[in-house]
This record gives sequence, C-alpha cells and structure tokens, in this order.
Amino acid sequence: MRWFKLLTVVILVCTSAPGARAATAKIIKVLPHRLDREGRHTLSPSLYDRDAYQAFLRKNPNQNSGLRFDIQWKAKRTAGTELRLRVEIRGSKEASSIRLEQSALPDRWYRSWSSLRVDGEAYKKLGEMIAWRATLWEGDQLAAEQKSFLW
Repeated sequence: MRWFKLLTVVILVCTSAPGARAATAKIIKVLPHRLDREGRHTLSPSLYDRDAYQAFLRKNPNQNSGLRFDIQWKAKRTAGTELRLRVEIRGSKEASSIRLEQSALPDRWYRSWSSLRVDGEAYKKLGEMIAWRATLWEGDQLAAEQKSFLW
C-alpha cells in the first residue's frame, strides 16, 4: 500500500511540474524519397520494394528527377494561429539550399501526413542532398522540429 501511495505522489509531482506537459505540436516522422523520371518513389506498395527502389535510385542518380518529403505530424488546432510546415534542404552544389513551405491543417484526430516536393530546375541546382530539417510553425513560433544527422 505504501508503494501505491508513493507512486501516486511521484506521478502527481512529475505531471504538475512546469515543462512536464507534452508539447502541443510534434513532427513524428520524416521520410525523404528520391523520385524517378515518372515521379514515382516506389514500384509497388511493399515497404521492402520501396527501400530496394530507393537504393537503386541512390546508386543511379541519372534516373532521379526530384525529392519528396512525406512528413507525419500532429498538432492541436489553436484559434487564430496558422500552422505552417517547412522543409529546408542543403545540397552538394556550392551555396545550394532550398526551403519548401506549405500551410498545414490537422485532421480531426490531430495528426496528418503532408508531402513537400522539389523537382525540375530547382532539383538540378541543388545537387545531391546532404542534410534536411523539417519544422512546424504556429504563427511565427517554432512548434516542432526534426532534422537529419548532418544538419
């Protein structure tokens, strides 16, 4: 019985401490995909086939036509604030970086998938992708961030 009381007190202290509350927004997963000349990132719905095709595109850069970032995120709707999803990419060519941005609307379950893509002339100017950073903004405040190792 003492352990139960002690556990209850610890839980109350931890959840009432400032900063212990969960963030209102979070980027759950970022999947950067190379796209082939037809705009596909895979040839079939299988995850194994997707990974194999991505490895093929990585080894054959002449087959690539762009990049697509699939981002899973969640955020609670706050009245009066606009959510914006932003992806910044650093490339291998000298002084090359790209910033993609779009407005984000959470679904009724407060989590969504969004896709941002770079292709065409912008992709050619970028060169090989070196690093990326995905951010979720509430108005002008940074709400969530996820970045690659080299960012």
